[in-house]
Amino acid sequence: MRTLDPLDPLHPLDPSARHDDDALERMARRRAGAKMGWMIHASVYVLVNLGLAALSLSQGRHWAIFPALGWGLGLAIHGAVVWLALPGNGWHGRMVERERQALQSRQGRAR
Repeated sequence: MRTLDPLDPLHPLDPSARHDDDALERMARRRAGAKMGWMIHASVYVLVNLGLAALSLSQGRHWAIFPALGWGLGLAIHGAVVWLALPGNGWHGRMVERERQALQSRQGRAR
């Protein structure tokens, strides 16, 4: 006979177990939205900095590099968060999978 562990992710009283598809859909939409947000951010960065570079060159100066570098740093940090640290990506996804496997093996031993 199987005992019901309240920490079991498949516990019948756990609302997340009944709504796994909803949770996956929400996570997929969140991740897609974050990636789309970064792409829009990168597009605006390129367009604005091209305009600043044209303005800078028309004045015979090279000041446009400074806003490009500062904003580029922010864009790089935004990209790192979206593409590397977002749940389900990279190391976070591997850690979640490792924990899921540990819980499943513990659940198998409890049977």
